[in-house]
Amino acid sequence: MKLRISVITCTLNSQPWLEESIRSVLRQTGPEAEYIFVDGGSTDGTLDMIKAIPRAIKLAEHVRGGISNAMNCGLKLATGDIVAYLHSDDFYLHDDVLNTVAQGFSASGCRWLFGRSMRAIDGQLLPENYQAPLYSRQQLLRGNFIPHPACFVERGLLCEAGGFDTSLRYAMDYDLWLKLSALAEPMQTSIPLAAFREHAGSLSSSNRIAAMREDLQVRLRHLSPNPLKRCLHLLRYGVRRQRALHLLARRT
Repeated sequence: MKLRISVITCTLNSQPWLEESIRSVLRQTGPEAEYIFVDGGSTDGTLDMIKAIPRAIKLAEHVRGGISNAMNCGLKLATGDIVAYLHSDDFYLHDDVLNTVAQGFSASGCRWLFGRSMRAIDGQLLPENYQAPLYSRQQLLRGNFIPHPACFVERGLLCEAGGFDTSLRYAMDYDLWLKLSALAEPMQTSIPLAAFREHAGSLSSSNRIAAMREDLQVRLRHLSPNPLKRCLHLLRYGVRRQRALHLLARRT
C-alpha cells in the first residue's frame, strides 16, 4: 500500500525564508504529499506566496493561539497516513526525502521515524554540533535529540498522543516525542533529512535559558516519581544552565 504524507507548515510573516521551504516540498518525488499551511495572520506577502503555489494545497488563515495550536490545527486538516511538520524557515535537504521516509515506514512497520538535520546558517549548511545517541526512552529523558523537521509520525499515533500541548512555548516538540515514546518505538536513521535554519528570530536561539527551563519541566513531567532520578536530572540541568550562561556571557 502506498503511504500518503501530510506536510504541515505553520507561518506568520515568513516571507524571507518560505520560498526555499516550499521549493523543497514541491520537488519531492515518490509518495503523494498533501501540503497544508496554517497561518497566524501574516501581513508581509506570505499568503500571496502560499496562494501562488501551482498545486492543490490546504490553507487555514488567521489561526491564533501560538505555534502549538497552529500545529494541532494542521493535524485536524491532515488526511495522510504520515504527518510531517516543516516550519516555514526549514527545508528538506534533497528531493527523495519523503520517498526515503515512506520506504522506512513500509520496511520497518514503525509508527514514527526520525532522521538527522543540518544547520542552515547565513547561507551555509553545517552539520549538527553534537553526536546524537542511539535512541532509547531513557536517553530521550536525558535530553531532546530528535530534530523537529526530520521527524515523521503516523497520523493515528499523533492523535492518540493528544497532539501538542498548547500550554508550552518552547518544549512542545520534546513533550510530544516523550508522549510518543510511551506508545511506540520509533525507527531511527542517521540520514540527514532536513535543514533547521538558525537566525536571530529563532525561538531556540533567542530564548535559550527559558527553553532549557521548560525542557526541564517537561522532563520532570514524564519521569518516574523516583526521588533519586529526579535529583540527578535537576543536577544535570544545573550544570547545563551554567554552561549556557557562560557561553551567553562570552558572546555579549
